[in-house]
Amino acid sequence: MEHYLTEYLAKQKTTLDDCTDEQLYAAMLSFVKEQTARLVKKDDKGRKVYYLSAEFLIGRLLSNNLLNLGLYEQANQLLAAHGRSLAALEEVEPEPALGNGGLGRLAACFLDSIATLNLNGEGIGLCYHFGLFRQKFEHNSQHEYPDHWLEKEGWLRKTDTVFPVNFGETQVKARMFELDVTGYGADHVIPLRLFDLEQVDEELVSEGISFDKKDIRHNLTLFLYPDDSDEQGRLLRIYQQYFLVSAAAQQILQDTLRRGYSLDQLAEAAVIQINDTHPTMIIPELIRLLVESGIGLDDAVRIVSKTCAYTNHTILAEALETWPLAYLEQVVPQLIPIIEHLDKRVKAAFSDPAVAIIDEREQVHMAHIDIHYGFSVNGVAKLHTDILKESELAPFYHLYPERFHNETNGITFRRWLMLCNPKLNDYISSLIGDGFKKDAMQLKKLSAFADDPAVLQTLLELKHQNKAALAQEILQREGVRIDPDSVYDIQIKRLHEYKRQQMNALYAIWKYFQIKQGILPKRPITMIFGAKAAPAYTIAKDIIHLILCLQQLFASDPEVDPYLKIVMVENYNVSYAEKLIPACDISEQISLASKEASGTGNMKLMLNGAVTLGTMDGANVEIHDLVGEQNIYIFGASSDEVIKLYAQKSYHAGKLYDSNPEIEKLVDFIIDKKLLRIGDVLPLCRLYKEIVGKHWFKTLLDLKDYIKVKERMLSDYEDRTAWSKKMLYNIAGAGYFSSDRTIAQYNHDIWKL
Repeated sequence: MEHYLTEYLAKQKTTLDDCTDEQLYAAMLSFVKEQTARLVKKDDKGRKVYYLSAEFLIGRLLSNNLLNLGLYEQANQLLAAHGRSLAALEEVEPEPALGNGGLGRLAACFLDSIATLNLNGEGIGLCYHFGLFRQKFEHNSQHEYPDHWLEKEGWLRKTDTVFPVNFGETQVKARMFELDVTGYGADHVIPLRLFDLEQVDEELVSEGISFDKKDIRHNLTLFLYPDDSDEQGRLLRIYQQYFLVSAAAQQILQDTLRRGYSLDQLAEAAVIQINDTHPTMIIPELIRLLVESGIGLDDAVRIVSKTCAYTNHTILAEALETWPLAYLEQVVPQLIPIIEHLDKRVKAAFSDPAVAIIDEREQVHMAHIDIHYGFSVNGVAKLHTDILKESELAPFYHLYPERFHNETNGITFRRWLMLCNPKLNDYISSLIGDGFKKDAMQLKKLSAFADDPAVLQTLLELKHQNKAALAQEILQREGVRIDPDSVYDIQIKRLHEYKRQQMNALYAIWKYFQIKQGILPKRPITMIFGAKAAPAYTIAKDIIHLILCLQQLFASDPEVDPYLKIVMVENYNVSYAEKLIPACDISEQISLASKEASGTGNMKLMLNGAVTLGTMDGANVEIHDLVGEQNIYIFGASSDEVIKLYAQKSYHAGKLYDSNPEIEKLVDFIIDKKLLRIGDVLPLCRLYKEIVGKHWFKTLLDLKDYIKVKERMLSDYEDRTAWSKKMLYNIAGAGYFSSDRTIAQYNHDIWKL
């Protein structure tokens, strides 16, 4: 390594000691790419999985690839000997803007585990030039800007592969780029294939993230999830989704032929995992292409139905995509005969209109295509899958019970422990050995140290070091000074009403009133939020506005500031998560029960010794079972109770508000003159009306119980030994949530590679 870097830098007329961080990063990037190129490209005969996803939130790759290649320690020591650090190089590396939240990060973890487990597979997605957006806070509000990340010399490799994609009379070209995905200790790599629009034009973006949505010949890969608040935006989503699946289908069929299979053997050669409904059109597109190749329509339907599997990531009706048939006729007229044929087959076989593909309003239900014409549908946590079977997808479960599986999500703990929390990682190794790095279930061995005072004390010390490091990071990035001795209460996830950041904000208001009355916390509390709101999601942006206004109000009040701080970090992403997660004390997982499919942040946080405060929702249920009642704090209505409230339409926010003076006081503060002087009247009043009026995600339902349980948690935090034991049990229980386990389960239950 040293010889390579020295020679590379000599060509730049500099040395390891004198070069800039940018020059050293370029040298290290070149070295790692060369090492990776020496590995075998996994391409076995037999079934191969194609993981098809709109998002791959891969994060920065330099340290991750060094770790997987077994070169991380060598690089660290070499750089340290020259007064340099990997941490500094990481800050030079741009963050790939290829995803938004859990869906995309999960896809990235899955590719890592597919490579680590020596399975034959690849990821297929889109190469977004500006990602979702770069978030900036201005006047206590979110503003969106292009997230420039692509660079001339990066991890992406341009290929010669170009596929035509047809939209009615218009044809564009999809250029394939590749990125090598390394596995931990593996001797091979698998590809992440990203398609870019050959004639994409970044100059289309004018103010903020606005651009000409009609110019599909030049705009399809500019942004992830273009604003769909108007008809042109909704049409653009369909154009973008078809661009992905058309290129993917052509790549998969070409790959199948290259590997020595005929197209009628597609189901033997390939399994396509459809990650949420965004890539659903791969099903009619593959059928269309097979028919074009000479295969009969019925045979093409049969072949594709044995090839495709669908992962459902949501219980939210609005996230189960439906598109007007008229939109599809405009964008992809060539698919309409196929979709209508598939719908006709369903209606001939089943009389229940709930399972139709095209409903009476001429809406096309994408998930229904996936379920009828795939061989598997899976949820991503036990509770989530049970709800799908019993309510949301019950009509389909009655038709196809054998197709339903549960594959509880997982994370690659190599990034989320070994890389982001190296001191804790090394300490765990000193206690139980290195076996857990390949077999995460070995973390259970930590339970043997639950009564060891020295171990418990060391865990507290390591947590404090991470909190001090985060305090420095936040001071540098946000200009806010926080106290490492305070409780770090952290909620980091996509901003959505069902995740209930607004309920956490109401707790902050409650605590503010307590402090103003002279009832002071035993220890200062630092409430940290990190989240982006979709540009067109008005109420989500209003919640950010409220949180930022509270942050300013508390910081400017000398009676409150020493005891209660809010920090909403700007432009939350994978790299920021790697700093926040090791420092967290309280992990906020407070979604309305029955709404969070799984969550993966909850897994990363427990792995790093945070204690969960949450509802019995998503994977919180499995966390509860793994760590035990005494090592998690549960509050709120159960999923059954919430589902019943929806069914009976018996949640009335206004009644709760009117009948409870304490709740009324907290909600009224949203439009108190103190906040109105800081913020904008419109978003604060709009949020207030939403919460007390029709609020669909039931903010007030669990508020009092949430406050009570959170206060008990803060009190328990003061028994430091008992708290450290809770930390230890959480780390010990986290092994089940390894994405290696999840992928092995996918392979056993679904892929059978």
